[in-house]
Amino acid sequence: QVQLVESGGGLVQAGGSLRLSCEASGRTFRNYAMGWFRQAPGKEREFVAVHNWNAALTYYTGSVKGRFTISRDNTKNTMYLQMNGVKPEDTAVYYCAASDSSELDAQREDYGMVYWGKGTLVTVSS
Repeated sequence: QVQLVESGGGLVQAGGSLRLSCEASGRTFRNYAMGWFRQAPGKEREFVAVHNWNAALTYYTGSVKGRFTISRDNTKNTMYLQMNGVKPEDTAVYYCAASDSSELDAQREDYGMVYWGKGTLVTVSS
């Protein structure tokens, strides 16, 4: 079965940087769309960044554009989220997600993601 394990969360000061990792197992990693989502306390889960299987299509939520970068290393079965210039409003549990399709389903808020990790907490202090 597909397993997604996030790491790299922690406490960071506003303006700092953090890199989250998501290690995937259970199938051929490079064939599927994947992404990062987050859920802040008291709020609904929202998408942060997603890309299709070859990263030719990449979407970012507006609040992180220019600050966060999604990437993947297929040789390591690992996806990353580089977070620069973090802000207190970036505080949330960050989830890695994977689709059963190579492409993104833009008709869905979750872009068609069906597998989810358990999340890693990012706390940004002001």
